[in-house]
Amino acid sequence: MIGLVAVTAAGRAAAARLAATWPGETRGYGRPAARAVPAAWAECDGLVCFLAAGVVIRLIAPLLGSKAADPAVVCVDEARRHAVALTGGHAGGANELALRVADVLGAEPVVTTATDAAGLPGLDTLGWPAEGAVAAVSRALLDGEPVALECDQVWPLPPLPARPGARARHRIVVTDRVVPADGRTVLLRPPSLVAGVGASRGVTAAEVLRLVDAALAEAGLSAASVTALATVDAKAGEPGLVAAARRRGWPLIAHPASRLARVAVPNPGLAALAAVGTPSVAEAAALASADELAVPKRKSAMATAAIGRIRPRGRLCLVGLGPGARDLLTPRALAELRRASVVVGLDQYLGRVAGLLRPGTRVLASGLGDERARAQAALAHARQGHAVALVSSGDAGVYAMAAPALELADASIDVVVVPGISASLAAAALLGAPLGHDHAVISLSDLHTPWEVIERRVAAAAASDLVTVFYNPRSRARDWQLRAALDILARHRPPATPVGIVRNAFRDGQRVILTTLADADPGEADMLSVILVGAAATTVVAGRMVTPRGHP
Repeated sequence: MIGLVAVTAAGRAAAARLAATWPGETRGYGRPAARAVPAAWAECDGLVCFLAAGVVIRLIAPLLGSKAADPAVVCVDEARRHAVALTGGHAGGANELALRVADVLGAEPVVTTATDAAGLPGLDTLGWPAEGAVAAVSRALLDGEPVALECDQVWPLPPLPARPGARARHRIVVTDRVVPADGRTVLLRPPSLVAGVGASRGVTAAEVLRLVDAALAEAGLSAASVTALATVDAKAGEPGLVAAARRRGWPLIAHPASRLARVAVPNPGLAALAAVGTPSVAEAAALASADELAVPKRKSAMATAAIGRIRPRGRLCLVGLGPGARDLLTPRALAELRRASVVVGLDQYLGRVAGLLRPGTRVLASGLGDERARAQAALAHARQGHAVALVSSGDAGVYAMAAPALELADASIDVVVVPGISASLAAAALLGAPLGHDHAVISLSDLHTPWEVIERRVAAAAASDLVTVFYNPRSRARDWQLRAALDILARHRPPATPVGIVRNAFRDGQRVILTTLADADPGEADMLSVILVGAAATTVVAGRMVTPRGHP
């Protein structure tokens, strides 16, 4: 719940806008501020205060406890120019709240947390438990001091300006093992362990957790890396197991007995087979939820426990950058670029987003050429366990890098696709609404497709009366295909059919030409252009190309 504290007319108007945008998520507080702020502090997870920062600081000062428990506080000025994350930047979520407020109100977000301001990921905001000297190591990173990175295995972390094997006073250690640490070390706990548990009826949560903790301690493993409790479906409702999982904040995974019975384990038992239909619960459940057995079965009076280990999986994100304008890059694409430790792409595309990448990001840029080699490079780093972003202009799935990458990708990595505004949509927006009805998109490049096939597709689009979009219309080596394609369309459409030629949509050098099928000049187009040819119903209204949604 987000508390909205507003005491002026302008503040109340802005608060009402947030409340309308976030239905069911806000609670309003009015004057006097001296009572409203403490009330919101006690009742809400975050506060948005339409008050002077000094007033808010004085009111919350007596209420501050710890950053782990205090709500987020964001201040918005009377003119709604700035949304300032005042307290709880990371732990309380004030930085994120400031961004959300700014997005709704059209304000400028201001985050004062040092790592965010410097573009570094906060060590305590990676979604993993962080133990030890978080503040000291973060300060070393901010000051540019050498920080050593020590990892048992490669995990898909965001870029960190720390280096393996570096001689440094400060360390970041990524491990699920219990290791000694000092006042200059941060331990990051990866989500690598699953506790498989079998239990008799009536087992207590305390017995389950004692057994799991003992199994972990025996192997020198950290409970902070446990991601789930796993068991057989017959025990999914056992109160002691449910309570144990809830107490630690672990999800409870229940596998069918038939699934567990097929898992090869080192210590099967007849008792479990007779009771729940599988010769193993603890070991089989651990292995069914993980990749290998880290700790074999251990027993107590009423429970069994085993620990499975999950091997890291690299992550490949296929990111569409849109047509090129910074404000047409989606927030999700931006987040993925900043999450990736390795970014791969065409040099001219990477140049557009270089300033958005976090310090320490490894950039693999290449010139025009072999898309397959670019995809292979991205996949190689993902298979090593890294978080990789492979970028494309427009949408990654439209004549871009998603197809060659996914043709080569296997199940050993996680793959995410982030859509972008395609060149056809960008060009259409500049022309008006030419894609208001059915349309076809065809590339005129015969580099991957024989011209005979392209010609048949153009003829089919022409005969079907589809608005037709041409990608890759003309290059120095291919200067006749666009004229040939327009001639095919001209056999089925009147000479006055609207045609749009858009070059460098939403980029420097943008040019938009609205002409007709009879007057269209192929010489106006190149590889940076998109051509849109209207259907029979397409018309021009007030200088804009429009295809009605239905035929008269």
